Amino acid sequence: MRGVFADRVLTVPNVLSVLRLLGVPLFLWLLLIARADGWAFALLIASGVTDFLDGKLARLLDQSSRLGALLDPFVDRLYLVTTLAAFVIRGLMPWWVAAILVGRDLVLTATLSVYKRRELPPPEVIYLGKAATFALMSALPWLLAGEMDWAADGFGRAFGAALLIWGTAVYVWTGVLYTGRAIAVARAIPAVGHRAA
Repeated sequence: MRGVFADRVLTVPNVLSVLRLLGVPLFLWLLLIARADGWAFALLIASGVTDFLDGKLARLLDQSSRLGALLDPFVDRLYLVTTLAAFVIRGLMPWWVAAILVGRDLVLTATLSVYKRRELPPPEVIYLGKAATFALMSALPWLLAGEMDWAADGFGRAFGAALLIWGTAVYVWTGVLYTGRAIAVARAIPAVGHRAA
């Protein structure tokens, strides 16, 4: 029955999200301090797999929860921001690419107030944005694979760079689309406190 797990904390998807959260400082230590690129690569892959699984399992096991709805996107964004920062520090990515990606998310976070002030739900997800996020999350391990000493390091660098360029372009474009929607809502619908009695 749907809704049974709405207030539950201890669910399989939430456990996966917490494990991903705990993986953030471990990833930073592996990449920046230990310089254990192979282990950092494996942790990035594991994070991506668990991110995919927690959403699937939430629906399959009917274990969607309020905590999960907040925790999962928070961990996703935290992982993305910390990974971008670590890649910039290591010289694996230009700083301005990371700034564009983080800046896009900051702008969209600000637009959520438009919906909140009108007591509207957040905008529907643009699936092109999901594709862009997938491309970016796939680019990061490939870029890291390009730094490791193995036969396909050249391919890893090139393929990771291609995914990064495509993902960044589409990520920014969908950011423009989301912002346009927020502007249209702000113009068409007055805020709740300003509606005529």
